Amino acid sequence: MSTERHRRDFFFLARSRQMVGAVNRPATSSEQQSAFRFSQIVPRNAPPSSDALLEALAGAMVANPPERDGVIPAGFTYLGQFTDHDLTRDVTKVPFNTNVGVAELRQARSPALDLDSVYGLGPKDPIDSRLYQPDGVQLILGPTVRAGVNNPVDVGLEGFDLPRRGAAATIDTERRMAAIPDPRNDENLAVAQTHLAMMRFHNATVRRLAAAGTPSAQLFETARAEVVKHYQWILVHDFLPRVVDPQIVSDVFREGRKVFEVGDMDFPTMPLEFSVAAYRFGHSMIRHNYDWNFFFHDRAGALDAGSLLNLFRFSGTSGNLSPGTVVDDALAGEFEKLPSIWIADWTRLYDFATDAALPELAPTDGASLNLARIIDTRLADPLSQLPLGSFGGRGSETPDAQRNLAFRNLVRGRMVGLASGQEVAAHIASLGVAVTPLTEADLLNGNGGVDLSGLPEDLRAELIAVTPLWFYCLREAEMNDGRLGAVGGRIVAETFHRAVEGSRISLLRDPTWRPHRFDETNRFKMVDLLLTAYDAAKGELRPMSAGAPAAALAL
Repeated sequence: MSTERHRRDFFFLARSRQMVGAVNRPATSSEQQSAFRFSQIVPRNAPPSSDALLEALAGAMVANPPERDGVIPAGFTYLGQFTDHDLTRDVTKVPFNTNVGVAELRQARSPALDLDSVYGLGPKDPIDSRLYQPDGVQLILGPTVRAGVNNPVDVGLEGFDLPRRGAAATIDTERRMAAIPDPRNDENLAVAQTHLAMMRFHNATVRRLAAAGTPSAQLFETARAEVVKHYQWILVHDFLPRVVDPQIVSDVFREGRKVFEVGDMDFPTMPLEFSVAAYRFGHSMIRHNYDWNFFFHDRAGALDAGSLLNLFRFSGTSGNLSPGTVVDDALAGEFEKLPSIWIADWTRLYDFATDAALPELAPTDGASLNLARIIDTRLADPLSQLPLGSFGGRGSETPDAQRNLAFRNLVRGRMVGLASGQEVAAHIASLGVAVTPLTEADLLNGNGGVDLSGLPEDLRAELIAVTPLWFYCLREAEMNDGRLGAVGGRIVAETFHRAVEGSRISLLRDPTWRPHRFDETNRFKMVDLLLTAYDAAKGELRPMSAGAPAAALAL
């Protein structure tokens, strides 16, 4: 399928109101109105969900923590979150639970898979030039600091944390925040380390291209194009088929879109059905605890648990980078950089033994590979009390109910007027796409997820008639062995297709491009990106390990 007609050589940047790319100039009023907008695939005709139903669903979804592991390595949970932040950022300022129309929503992220969350406006921008090293090409990385434990691997390491604002912060509460374009990528340690891996992959790509003779004047843009295409390749070939029914992914990327922005479009938009519902499936994949590294796990001898709460604590946006503190207190604790002992052990988050055929990179020290929870209707119980910083709530009085992630998601869907799951399923089916709607038994009983058969009769009737779309997508995945199905999977796959197509740098417009590989196979997965970004021989994939080589201590 030809995609040349969809080519876009420039983007509207909401922050600066500039058109950037092949042209660089102030945007016209018309361009500001048409670019970087949210959209809605299906209008809602059903009445809004009741408070009682949303409260009952939210309470049930976090009441019994998920216990079922899926088959997806846990690192993909946070690659998915990183990608969400690359695609969408709603900066609309309205009180929680206030209705807001799609035309009023403000989108501050290009709805394209272009890594603007990493690169910002690039090294020539007066503000974002501070993201780059003096060469104006490589990104600035951050150091970690010694935590003070009696262990030879507890040393400060360069390049294993995000750069932090420090003395450049205008207020003390921001000193620990990461100096990156999107502060959401430091709202938990797992997504922060994922962002760091992308930065390191960029720098490694710069070094490779420079060694191959790429002229210095072309080095940044050439490296950026290479990095973005590798990133898109991973999402299409490694990430999507794990979380979406592979037949749906194959159909969308071979035959084209059938539901979302099918005709010619000057600018891609961000469908609310994706950003507020279908793509929030990743919340169900989050674990309560992680076998994080040699120091932090659930076995005897650990300094502490590799808990989700600690992943929030050791971030600059949600926490304060310091142990033994109240996570919501941005000024508590002594550390202003990540303690080294909290560096990710990537071999516990991704399956190098299988995906890279490197059994020597299987988890060590008695650890096991962390698997994401199966995609279903249950959420880990810490998500019932989100840290205030994770949703911009620091310094405000936030009722406990509003700290429940399930409740926030469900109410957000109602605020923007999302169509119900039944309405979206009927719309997709009307376009000739095969859809098997969820039955009454599916919706109430599920398949190992939340059992809602005990709901009061009026709420059962409401759920069956007009199911909130986010819950519908999760229940559909639950009935589909943990992969998004005909409704949720179609929305996600088609939005990804549009986001790749709409990117200034796009695999779909360069069908002969192939990744830079270590061998002659066609494989390039997330493990390969990590193997490029980190030197496994020096122990960089797991520097906090009992068996870390001495080279890791002198990085």
